[in-house]
Amino acid sequence: MTRNILVAPVRRVEGQASAPFQDLLAVEDPLEIRIGGQPVSITMRTPGNDRELAAGFLFSEGIIAAAEDIAGMTEKGNTLAVELSPSADPDLGRLHRNFYMTSSCGVCGKASIEALHSAGCTLLPRDSVTISSVVIHALPQRLRETQAVFDRTGGLHGAALFDIEGRLLAVREDVGRHNALDKLIGAEFLAGRTPLHDRVLLVSGRVSFELVQKALMAGIPILAAVGAPSSLAVELAGRFQMTLAGFVRDGRFNVYCGEWRIHETAN
Repeated sequence: MTRNILVAPVRRVEGQASAPFQDLLAVEDPLEIRIGGQPVSITMRTPGNDRELAAGFLFSEGIIAAAEDIAGMTEKGNTLAVELSPSADPDLGRLHRNFYMTSSCGVCGKASIEALHSAGCTLLPRDSVTISSVVIHALPQRLRETQAVFDRTGGLHGAALFDIEGRLLAVREDVGRHNALDKLIGAEFLAGRTPLHDRVLLVSGRVSFELVQKALMAGIPILAAVGAPSSLAVELAGRFQMTLAGFVRDGRFNVYCGEWRIHETAN
């Protein structure tokens, strides 16, 4: 088995009959991210693309601003040590503040909307891109066609980046929704392609405040989700002029804000 899939003996029950069966599980392991020997984060993730995960996490949390801020990364077991360049000026205190931004903490989340301005997050350009509703309808199927580990385990979230014509550019999977997005953003960040003002993001589950925050930090103007957004996610997206669509499935979706970027296509 690969690092991200584990075989587990189970008993499968169908009706009133049962039999032994070999099931496949998505692996969940901790990853400790360190800067200068100091632990800054421990996240439960699916092994793989750990450098992208670390870079995407540090960028989307506003700790670093450019790929050049990273002088090197060293992996040892479940620890990834990030060495910053001398010119980098990380705000490590921001990590401690952001740990309070959870879906159960509305007051902290509302205060954090204002904090995003100081982290370099600006209003998204209103006229950068538009997208056809037909393209949005097709995004979930295109994501599913690429989710190899999900197909085998059923236990992973996916985050995918598309152009405005619906062409798939990149996809990452993880047991954590935020980890999948950090890996995706980290890959683009390390390649020097941020901000992503002409891209569309699709996530396989629901949309929380944290996912909108990370997409905003990467400059993504259109975020679509198979699941529902939270109230604070809608508020944050609207404040920064992001187009947010939810429940993208079964030939329908809801647009919660930024509807001017979505146009109808004649049959």
